Amino acid sequence: MNVLVTGGAGFFGSMLAGKLQRRGDRVRVFDVNRLDEPTGEIETIKADIRDLDAVKSAFDGVEVVHHNVAQVPLAKDRHLFDSVNRGGTRNVLEAARHTGVRKVIYTSSSAVFGVPRDNPVTEQTPPTPMEAYGRAKYDGELLCREYADEHGVDVTIIRPRTIMGHGRLGIFQILFEWIRSGDNVPVFGKGDNVYQFVHAEDLADACILAGERPGATIYNCGTDRYNTMREVLEDLCHHANTGSKVRSVPMTPAVLGMKLTSALGLSPLGPYHSLMYGRSLYFDISKAKEELSWQPTRSNTEMFIESYEWYLEHRDEVLAAKSGGSAHRSAVKHGVLGMVRKVL
Repeated sequence: MNVLVTGGAGFFGSMLAGKLQRRGDRVRVFDVNRLDEPTGEIETIKADIRDLDAVKSAFDGVEVVHHNVAQVPLAKDRHLFDSVNRGGTRNVLEAARHTGVRKVIYTSSSAVFGVPRDNPVTEQTPPTPMEAYGRAKYDGELLCREYADEHGVDVTIIRPRTIMGHGRLGIFQILFEWIRSGDNVPVFGKGDNVYQFVHAEDLADACILAGERPGATIYNCGTDRYNTMREVLEDLCHHANTGSKVRSVPMTPAVLGMKLTSALGLSPLGPYHSLMYGRSLYFDISKAKEELSWQPTRSNTEMFIESYEWYLEHRDEVLAAKSGGSAHRSAVKHGVLGMVRKVL
């Protein structure tokens, strides 16, 4: 098939584009950033998702569109959340409406649920976003439903849990660096909140399978082998064997401190991180398993160990790389967190 991947230079988008290309699809990538490792087998278009004419041009001859462009929580920019996450998604759907694309896959976020009242979260659980990023992603979902209902665009929404996998950096680079150095890592309270992740390769499989199934719908995606935040971090510390330990910190003052330092620009963490780090969120993934014949392959612990080992192998090039580009593929400045690690 002829497939377009928006955000194809990002962490997940580049993995998805590579998997599509390897299975024989003709892949076109649309991104404001360039691919780190461009290949003649993947066509690249460097343009902004907010440019409707550029988006329409990129849709020429395309059958399936995987829409992954998004400003992530690390951006902390409400204007970009609105113009990129909302406006960019509208441009994708508008282009699909006018070019006859067969299928659109919209990669949403579990942030649309904020702190859910009950777990596991299903596709029928009402979204309750509680910060700017989650609201913008949910607005994208509402646009998808609008274009499906009013214009007949066949669009499937994929909601992933927090994405992990080799090459995943961003705030996880901070965790990996602390453990590499033998520093302790915090959990809020007992750390007994149950938290589910999804491997990028597994998520890519779900997106590809959804692209082959007609009909507008929604799928929640995450691993089926998950545990508490304390358990996954203790497993990683045990694997690393650097002397790092998991330490409990009081939740209320820790959350207040995260919010304050984030607002003052002293921390790379955003509102979503302070909201969810000590909370439980996990999906019921039975619909994706049944309708897509999809099966996740990695547990929480396996994902963290794989990502940590990748970081150790590529640490020098990661730290030497210039800032900019995909937030999830880059190291971040630790800010005030560099002082936190000294007192744990």
